[in-house]
Amino acid sequence: MAIAVTEAIASLQDAEQLLQLSRCDDDGDFFTEWQQDLPALSEGDRAALGQLRRRYLYQRSAGQLLEGTVNLLLTSPLLAIVGFYDPPFQIRAEASVELVIADGAEVLQGRLDVLVLRDRLWIVVIESKKTALSVWTALPQSLAYLAANPDPDRPSFGFVTNGDEMFLIKLQQQPQRYYDLSRLFSPLTSVGELAIVTQILRNLGDL
Repeated sequence: MAIAVTEAIASLQDAEQLLQLSRCDDDGDFFTEWQQDLPALSEGDRAALGQLRRRYLYQRSAGQLLEGTVNLLLTSPLLAIVGFYDPPFQIRAEASVELVIADGAEVLQGRLDVLVLRDRLWIVVIESKKTALSVWTALPQSLAYLAANPDPDRPSFGFVTNGDEMFLIKLQQQPQRYYDLSRLFSPLTSVGELAIVTQILRNLGDL
């Protein structure tokens, strides 16, 4: 029986129980990709990020932004700066995913906002929410999308944002499903927050 991801998984507890997921508790040794060996940014990168943030803050100052506007103003330009629109990466927007639950009785179905691929490796699954919603509301569904990665031998990564805030996820499926999160980043605070996220995304693409 096919069920929408958003219907089957409404909370983090749902995601952990249904997907047999555990949060990794290893003092940061599991998800090192967001903290170590981050590539340097050029002056051109920093100038582009500054302009991106200024545009976002200008539009955001008028009120709450819908999900499509967040993608237009922030997510899409950020992916361009990171380089995910260029070879060897490929973008899939509104990509369909299916996840068979362990007993095979249910199939979870959903659509990703953006999927970045490299040689069939899921580099980043991007989930956006409108600014009126907490960024954490996207975590349960994002974990389900990452668990649907058809290449379970490699870890997959998620990037979640509502524009005002953003964080990253790492999920591995072998020998069992573990996940962990980066800290929360807030581009509203400073352009430096956006710069670090750019470095992390490039680091994931270079792995």
